[in-house]
Amino acid sequence: MTPMPVRAAVLALVGLALYPHSLSSQTVQGDQPATNEASQKALACRIADGFTLAAVGDLIVAQPISAVKDEDFAATSRILRDADAAFGNMEATLIDIRHFKGYPQASEGDPGLIGVPEVARDLRAMGIRLVSRANNHATDWSIEGMRETDHTLDEAGIVHAGTGENRGLARAARFLDTPKGRVGIVAMASSFAVPSPATSELGEAPGRPGLNAMRTKMHVLVTPEMLESLRKVRDAQPKGLLEESVESGPEKPNELSLFDTSYRSSDHLGFSFDMNPVDLSENLASIREGKQNSDFMIATIHAHEPGNWSDTPPDFLVKLAHDAIDAGADEFIGHGPHQLRGIEIYKGKPIFYSLGNFFFEADQQQPLSRDVYEIYEQDPIKVNSHELSEIFVKKFFNGDIWYQSVIAVSRYEQGQVSEIRLYPVELGFKMPEADRGVPRMASPEVARVILERLQKLSQPLHTEIKIDHNVGIIHVAR
Repeated sequence: MTPMPVRAAVLALVGLALYPHSLSSQTVQGDQPATNEASQKALACRIADGFTLAAVGDLIVAQPISAVKDEDFAATSRILRDADAAFGNMEATLIDIRHFKGYPQASEGDPGLIGVPEVARDLRAMGIRLVSRANNHATDWSIEGMRETDHTLDEAGIVHAGTGENRGLARAARFLDTPKGRVGIVAMASSFAVPSPATSELGEAPGRPGLNAMRTKMHVLVTPEMLESLRKVRDAQPKGLLEESVESGPEKPNELSLFDTSYRSSDHLGFSFDMNPVDLSENLASIREGKQNSDFMIATIHAHEPGNWSDTPPDFLVKLAHDAIDAGADEFIGHGPHQLRGIEIYKGKPIFYSLGNFFFEADQQQPLSRDVYEIYEQDPIKVNSHELSEIFVKKFFNGDIWYQSVIAVSRYEQGQVSEIRLYPVELGFKMPEADRGVPRMASPEVARVILERLQKLSQPLHTEIKIDHNVGIIHVAR
C-alpha cells in the first residue's frame, strides 16, 4: 500500500499513459531446464480429486470481525469454510500496542498497518488457514512486530510463510494438512521496505530476520531517439554529479542510468524488470522442494510493480509465475496493487496476477507514528490517527475499484484445475466508515461490473470467463 516517492510517482504518471500494452509485447519467454521422468513424477499434483482452494487478496484488518452479523458478510465466510483450504495475504502487524515492546519502523509515507491480535482468531473462524507474510508491511512495527504477528498466527492455527529469522527460513515452504492431502506454500515479495529482506549468515556475521524478497531492477522503456536525448542530458551534467551511475562500468549501447533511473531502448514505451538471479533460483528451489514434500503447492507473491495504477502484470511476474509452475507450483497467487489483474491458465494450472483487497480497513489504522504525521505535514494535536488515515486513503484509494474483488475457488481433478468459480465481493467504499473495508457479497449490479472488468483483463491471457447468476466461471479443458 506504499505511496511512491516523487521520482516513482513521475514515472507512474508517464507509465499510466504509455504502459497499456498487451502481454504479447512483454518479454516473458525463457528456456526451461529439461526434466526427466522421475523429476516430473515428483512434481506432479497428488491432491485428491475434488480438492478446492479458495483464494483472496490482501487482508488489512484493524479490529475484530466476529461481531459482524451482516448476511452478505457471512456468505463470504461460508465460501471460504466450504473449501478444503483458504488463502489470503496477511498485510498487517497483529499486536496489542499496550504491551508491545517494539517500535514502529521508519516510514516512507505509508501508515504502519496494525490490527489487534484477535484478528487472527477471527480469520481462522472464517476459514482462512493459509496466509502469506511476505509483503511491504511485514516489518511496519519492526522485527519485533513481525515476530509477534507470526506467533499470533501460530496460536490461531493459521499456517504462514514468507518471514523468518534468516533467509532460509523466510524462503522455506510451510505446510497445511487437509483431509484431501498436504498443501505447501512459498511466499515472496518483490515490493518491500528497504530494511525488510532477510539475509543468510556469512562467516561470523549472522543472518538477519525479515521477509523472503524477490529483488527486481526496473528499466524504463523508451525509443532509441528518447534514449539519445537522455544521453545528451546525462553528458551535460557536471562531472562527479552522476559518478556512481555513469562511471560504474562499461556503457551499454541500449541502456543508460540517469538520476538513479535505468532506461532501456525499446520499440514501445513502458517498463521492464530484471529479477535478481539468486532470489529467483533459491525461490524456485524452495518451490520444488516444497512440492516434493506436499501433494499440492502454492506459490504466491506480493508485487505492486510497476505501480498500483496498473492493472497489467509486469513482465517479470509473468515469467516468475510460469517458472514457479514449471518448478512444481499448482497455483500461483499474486497480490499487491490493491486491484484486480487478469487470470491465466498455464499448463492446466491457474495464475491469479492480483486478487485485489479482501479486507481493506486502511482508514481505521491507529496508532500512527509521528513521522507519518510529519510526512503529511499534519499536527497530531489537531488531527487524530483516524483522520490522518482518511487523508491517506482519499489521496491514494479514493474510488470503487479498490473496494471490489473476488473470492476465487479452484477445483482440481486428476492433478489439474477443472473449474474456477469467481464470487464477486465489495468492501463498501460508499458505506459509513465503521463498516467500510469489510467484504460482502456484491449486489447483482456491482457483481456484473466486477466480472466484466475481470473478463476484459483476462482476455489478453486467453482466458474466457463466463458469467452465470452473478458468478464468474472458468472451465478448463484437459
